[in-house]
Amino acid sequence: MKIHYYIISIITILLSVFSSNIHAQKLTSEQCRDIALKNNRQIKKAEIVSRQTEWDAKAYKSMFYPRIDLLMTDVYSMGKGSFTLEGGNLPIFELNAAAGQYIPKAIVTEEGQTVFTEYAYFPDQDLDFKIKNFFTAGISLTQPIYMGGKITTAYQMAQIGQQLASLNTSLTEDETIVKTEEAYAMAVKTKELITVANSYKTLLDELNKNVESAVRHGMKTKNDQIKVQVKINEAELNILKAENGYRLAKMNLCNIIGLPVTQEIDVETAESDDSTLADIQEYSNAGITSRYEYELLNKKVELADKEIKLTKSDYLPNVILMGGYTYSNGLELAGKRLLDSASPSVAIGVKIPLVNFGESTNKMNSARAKSQIARLEQDELNEKMQLELQQAVNNVTEARQELILTESALRENEENIRLSRQQYDVGLEPLSDLLEAQALWQKAYADHVEAKCQYRLSQLKALKASGMISRLNH
Repeated sequence: MKIHYYIISIITILLSVFSSNIHAQKLTSEQCRDIALKNNRQIKKAEIVSRQTEWDAKAYKSMFYPRIDLLMTDVYSMGKGSFTLEGGNLPIFELNAAAGQYIPKAIVTEEGQTVFTEYAYFPDQDLDFKIKNFFTAGISLTQPIYMGGKITTAYQMAQIGQQLASLNTSLTEDETIVKTEEAYAMAVKTKELITVANSYKTLLDELNKNVESAVRHGMKTKNDQIKVQVKINEAELNILKAENGYRLAKMNLCNIIGLPVTQEIDVETAESDDSTLADIQEYSNAGITSRYEYELLNKKVELADKEIKLTKSDYLPNVILMGGYTYSNGLELAGKRLLDSASPSVAIGVKIPLVNFGESTNKMNSARAKSQIARLEQDELNEKMQLELQQAVNNVTEARQELILTESALRENEENIRLSRQQYDVGLEPLSDLLEAQALWQKAYADHVEAKCQYRLSQLKALKASGMISRLNH
């Protein structure tokens, strides 16, 4: 029963694997790049930051224009009170026709003093006031005339920030492309290693058939058959390891491009050529000026310079033009409403900083120090990028040479197997030499697959170091 159970289990596993391979989605490197660029979270985050900086720039731009506000206040108060206007004797006025105005009735004494001759009595007046409902409404306009360059500099800094965000988005896309291509290259390599392992086992199976036939006819010993079977067992284990490696490589590729790691995919091994990549001379000629990192450093230095101007603007005169139109209604005095009218107003505000006890000097020195640090970092990182490019070019040269050598070694080992097989068949060479020749051929084949992968990866790093990685999407 156990044997039947194991047989059924193995058949079930094989059927599931076969079924999954049938439905496996075959992807090219270009398709993987497209999927990765759509699904990558870092790219989405960078795009959101880019839109945010665009809105910030528009907000700063609006500061050039007048600010118009509508103001309304409605207050109801139970507050009230009263006061008394003291009365007394007031002079009587009469119309002077010659002068055309009212003048008091008075005489002038010899000493030149004016003495009123007639008076009228004015009694004390008791007045009550109430607040009740007090309402004001108006429109105000504020227009900056001169702010020491603060608004202009802030707007320019916002524009630089927008450019930095755009460059960072492009840089993130490049890094995603590189990671995707690296994962794809590793998947191609592991898939080809399965082919290497299967080819090696095919050679051993063919040899095993011949040895079995020779043993039956008494031409070879049983020991030779055992040696071949040991190698077959090792080959089967290598096939299992290669298949597991390919499975892990596909899961890693799915993780990078944003697909479920359990999704069944397949890769095109035919895409291991370098037809879409540049040659070494193009890498060297491109330099580092095409890299997004180079532009990012330039913008950071420019931003630091603008910060000096922004700091300086805090200690320059400010001039603001203000205007408004206000309507007021409310307040009662002696039963009559005092306010019920509208009036325009215009004002100019001027602020001139005088003494800040060294604050402006220290802040300006701090801003200049930041600018100097940004320039030093720019020089240092530019040199590192130049070294990185040269190292990448060297790696491409070495990887190309290694590819040529492994290809030559593979051809030589193929010829060695052919000659060794002939010698073994006529009895001029022991089985151990033939097995060793086949093992050397397997190693040469695997080395050639590894060399192709490394050559591809070295070119990708050179494209990244020279700022040419985006050509993969064209």
